[in-house]
Amino acid sequence: MQYQYLLKRNLKKNWSEEELRASVDAYVEMHSLEARGKPFVKKAYYETLANTFGRTVKSYEYRMQNISYVYSLQGRQWVSGLKPARNVGVNVIQMLEDLIAKSEGQHLVAIAYFNAAVEKLRKRPPSLPPKGNKKPASFLSSGTRFVRDPEVVAWVLAEAAGHCECCESSAPFLREDGSPFLEVHHVQHLADHGEDTINNAVALCPNCHSELHYGMGKKELAEELRAKITRLQVTGA
Repeated sequence: MQYQYLLKRNLKKNWSEEELRASVDAYVEMHSLEARGKPFVKKAYYETLANTFGRTVKSYEYRMQNISYVYSLQGRQWVSGLKPARNVGVNVIQMLEDLIAKSEGQHLVAIAYFNAAVEKLRKRPPSLPPKGNKKPASFLSSGTRFVRDPEVVAWVLAEAAGHCECCESSAPFLREDGSPFLEVHHVQHLADHGEDTINNAVALCPNCHSELHYGMGKKELAEELRAKITRLQVTGA
């Protein structure tokens, strides 16, 4: 009985920043290993954290699913087998997003925090139209930027010939110069160790592009693209 009481008390204990940082670092390491095709055992990470901080293995598995949710809000792939768990407060999401950026060596761009706030408000939207801000505040923010090869973009767009390589629909509109508007997407995100090559890039309509970032079946859709487009099956080219 005493053990069960201590266990329950431990599970209810607030998570310290140190504990959250260690959890995020473990998740980021697993995420990096998976992106590079390296094997790892998720449970081993949970057990190490449990032995360090005195919480249950299951607690860390669920916390990892919270971190997956932050990745999903950012439009990124999350670690396989760690389906996003949405039962986490906006303030914790803000803290996790900050810790992820620090762990990955990036500058914070609060995408997940903003999207989580919107998602929460969508469940109970304001009864009256909000006033908003006629002169919204601004701030300087610098996220991680990758030097992309314009030749890759141009080649992929030419290869698509004005049709989305996912849904195969025509480009939704023409640019001012008369060229079809499509967006070039990296199937494995550059932030997730993806290559900036034609073997990792596709031309998409805005709908398919958004789905590959935020859709429920984005992983499956990415695999369908890899199976359908021959050049995506070539690696290291």
